[in-house]
Amino acid sequence: MGHALLKQTDYTYADYQTWPDDVRYELLDGEAYMMTGPTRMHQELVGGIFRQVADALEGTPCRPYVAPFDVRLPRANEADDRIDTVVQPDISVICDRSKLDDKGCRGAPDWVIEVLSPATSSHDHIRKRRIYERHGVREYWLVHPTDKVALVYLLENGVYGKPGAYELLGVQPCVILPEVTIDWDRILNDIP
Repeated sequence: MGHALLKQTDYTYADYQTWPDDVRYELLDGEAYMMTGPTRMHQELVGGIFRQVADALEGTPCRPYVAPFDVRLPRANEADDRIDTVVQPDISVICDRSKLDDKGCRGAPDWVIEVLSPATSSHDHIRKRRIYERHGVREYWLVHPTDKVALVYLLENGVYGKPGAYELLGVQPCVILPEVTIDWDRILNDIP
C-alpha cells in the first residue's frame, strides 16, 4: 500500500469514484495509495475481530463495518466531491448514525481497527494515525499479528498520547465501548 498512484496530490472523492472497482485505493490528503490484497491470515483475523465486535454491539446504536467500506473525512463542510481523504479501515465502528449513508460514512468513526501487514505497517502507523487523530477517531487499534501485539491509541484533548501495548492474549476491552471485549485466544486458536 505505500505507493502513491500518481504524483498528483490534489485528488478528491470525485476522482476516487471514477477509478476501477477491481483495484482498491485510499485517498490521504489528496494522494492516492493503492491497497494490496489481504492475505488469508489477515482475513481470518479481521473476520474474528469483526464477529466479536458485531455480536457485542447488537442492540446498541453503534454499527461495525468491515473493509471495503469508504470513510470520507472532510476537512470542513465541503461537498463530498471535494473531500480529499477517503480511507477503508479494516474495521470501523460508527455510533452516530447520521454519519452513515449509501456511500459509507462521512466523518470520523468512533473506533478504527487496522490489522497490519508488512506492506501496510508504516502507512497505518504514520500517515493514517495522523489522519485519524486530526479527524477525531476516539480509539485506534493497530493489531500486529506477527508480533502478537495490539497498540491502542486514545484521543484525549484532540491528540493521541502514548499508545498502550497489549499482548494478543486473553480478553482485551475497548476503552470507549466497554461492552465490547476481544477474546484473542478464541480468535487465534481458530487460525491455523
